[in-house]
Amino acid sequence: MAAYAVCVRDGQVLLARSPADDGTPEWVLPGGGMEHGEDPYDTVRRELLEETGYRIEVTGLLGIDSRRHRFVRESLLARVTDHHHVRIVYSGEIAGGELRNEVNGSTDMAAWHDLDAVPDLRHIRLVDVALRLWRERPAAGRFAQEQS
Repeated sequence: MAAYAVCVRDGQVLLARSPADDGTPEWVLPGGGMEHGEDPYDTVRRELLEETGYRIEVTGLLGIDSRRHRFVRESLLARVTDHHHVRIVYSGEIAGGELRNEVNGSTDMAAWHDLDAVPDLRHIRLVDVALRLWRERPAAGRFAQEQS
């Protein structure tokens, strides 16, 4: 379980940069994993502060991104791992703080990007899903073709 926020200001979206499995940097939505017993609302506020230096006001619940994915772990036994992501996506507005990069965390940079430039950035799928949720605001918090 994880919680993320779409923060858009003046035609730009706030993103954080994180290394992919191969070490290549890619842009991600600010946010991250819930701690045991933590409310998702508190998670997204904590994670945004850690990764970007900003305090946010959560302005809405955009939806849930639920993905199941299976992959083979490289080991002597070559076991199949069945992983299920449940990611809560909020909208948020900057309420204070100053943009800074995270130190000794899961990301190494935070930056504002023009919304039109996002497709050309190396980024994870969740960025596209979250921006679509932000633009379309589906009543059910998900898209019909994504239901299983």
